[in-house]
Amino acid sequence: MELTAGAEHAGERLDAFLAGPLGSRARAQRLIDAGAVRVDGAPVPKRHRLAPGERVAVDDDAGREAPVPPVGPAPFSVPYRDEHLLVVDKPAGVVVHPARGHRQGTLSQALAGLAAGGGDERPGIVHRLDRDTSGLLVVARSEAVHRHLREELAQRRITREYLALVEGRPPARSGTIDAPIGRDRRVRTRMSTDTDEPREARTHFSLERALPSATLLRVRLETGRTHQIRVHLQAIGHPVCGDPEYGTKGLLGLERQFLHAARLAFDHPVTGARIDVASPLPDDLQAALRRAERA
Repeated sequence: MELTAGAEHAGERLDAFLAGPLGSRARAQRLIDAGAVRVDGAPVPKRHRLAPGERVAVDDDAGREAPVPPVGPAPFSVPYRDEHLLVVDKPAGVVVHPARGHRQGTLSQALAGLAAGGGDERPGIVHRLDRDTSGLLVVARSEAVHRHLREELAQRRITREYLALVEGRPPARSGTIDAPIGRDRRVRTRMSTDTDEPREARTHFSLERALPSATLLRVRLETGRTHQIRVHLQAIGHPVCGDPEYGTKGLLGLERQFLHAARLAFDHPVTGARIDVASPLPDDLQAALRRAERA
């Protein structure tokens, strides 16, 4: 875009002069600050006062935000489905519902038209998994079923079992970690048992398989705090293998924590039938387990 200042523009600020052609003074200022505006071939500040006859050249495309490329729908499989609910198997890397930094490509968006209940932000979502934790979630298909499942979750009548490969070997074949969890006192992006905001948290574990330098545990959640399993296992000195936040990043060639929601069991909210669904370990965790066998 090229413009010439007329006599009527004498003494007018450059940003005000460009506000009309560019649609707003704020956009004009952004372009000037970005060096995309020149007066008689030279960059000038936005407070520059025009003289009649000065030529103003604008790189009209500079300063525009690059369009955000569309994100494809999140992948998932459905090992159980009926008209009332779904049990979904989520791969690692998929965010369950939109959040800061993850506005697109979420599981809840991919479930549009299949799930309902609980509001517009996360329809049907009863509980969640961390982005890099794979495995099973139950998803409601109506408001009534969502409400019932949330109550069952609160009353601890939904069984959620995980497989976790941890560093070292716990001193007992089974046990319960009963330690409140909240925001870490020093690192506010992390959860911790060292907190000023403690919330009740209990995790049960049993030995599934002993390996040379690691242990495969079957873990059952009684409560469901953010990062609960990862924090609790770190707290007893046996962090989840590969955990970049609470353990050793990249251990056994892992690109994420070795944590998989392997079993989900509950009474159907409408029929009362027992629903019991299992999910096998995904390929990346199977590979890490083989490496652990040789370590």
